[in-house]
Amino acid sequence: MSYEKVAQAKSEIVIGTKQTLKAMKNGEVNEVITADDADQTMTMKVVRLARELRIPHTRVSSMKELGNACGIDVGAATVAIKQ
Repeated sequence: MSYEKVAQAKSEIVIGTKQTLKAMKNGEVNEVITADDADQTMTMKVVRLARELRIPHTRVSSMKELGNACGIDVGAATVAIKQ
């Protein structure tokens, strides 16, 4: 389900951990999505901040599939859907 949500919101997404964290801190994010097969030390920063800011967090299994849903040729560890 989340892959489809990302694909539908293509123009309103932020890709990557650093950019996601920045957008979250700026109050621009409705939801964050992290891939289970990504480096957990990176994704946990996003998960913790999402909890603090009460932003919904969804987990998906594959970085590659998440990257494909974003329209990029590489995997994505973290994606944010903007408001």
